[in-house]
Amino acid sequence: MADVDGAKQIDDGDAQHRRADAGGTDEVGVGPWQGAWPSTPDGSLDPRYDPELLEHGDRRNVEDRFRYWRHDAIVEELDTARHAFHVAVENWEHDFNIGSVIRTANAFNAKAFHIVGRRRWNRRGAMVTDRYQHEFHHPTVDDLLAWAATAGPVDAAGHPTRLPVIAIDNVAGSVPLEAFDLPEHCVLLFGQEGPGVSADALERADAVLDIAQFGSTRSINAGAAAAVTMHAWIRRHVFGQRVDGDAHGSAIRSNHPDAGDAHPRA
Repeated sequence: MADVDGAKQIDDGDAQHRRADAGGTDEVGVGPWQGAWPSTPDGSLDPRYDPELLEHGDRRNVEDRFRYWRHDAIVEELDTARHAFHVAVENWEHDFNIGSVIRTANAFNAKAFHIVGRRRWNRRGAMVTDRYQHEFHHPTVDDLLAWAATAGPVDAAGHPTRLPVIAIDNVAGSVPLEAFDLPEHCVLLFGQEGPGVSADALERADAVLDIAQFGSTRSINAGAAAAVTMHAWIRRHVFGQRVDGDAHGSAIRSNHPDAGDAHPRA
């Protein structure tokens, strides 16, 4: 499952992260459980609940439906409804925006998130939301693409299929996200604040998409771009809001050597 640095720090028990989720204060969340503790038909404590949280309160950054639940119980519940898209972020310069992207991936319940490049990344902006997700590390773009080559759903013959990699960057030849029909099973790839997606990843992605802008700035924050893109996937595949009337919507191309351009051109 997770392949992360500092595993001892990350997995050393929930108590430290209850404090971190709360920002070190007791001003958020809920207090001790009132009344009889939740139980199973035989009278034992419901295994989803954490006795310490029931006794002392739950100050973590979680939805109300998960209040007082054990960390592993929350992850297990989220696993039953994770969406089919993955989120990948390049990490060549230890960008502080990565945490914001990962927090958004949690909010939209992505299948998993992937760090490409340096293994260590700035977790502060994630607000501990990474602990409720599945994390993978790929040292290079090659490694990410090799993983994606067999990470898709199994086909009728029982063979794993390939996940298309969709890069998000405002570059020449990119296709408008707003006119593109995002595939259900895919990897959404984001670059770093400033340099954006690396040239290697842009060249080898199945599609390169941009987000329409109407002001004077050339680009928006990487965390904001990730949120816009993930929400576009949610609108398409959770709410069924299809993209209408643009040929770019089907412009996914294979990365095989005989496939022509590595990404569609406007």
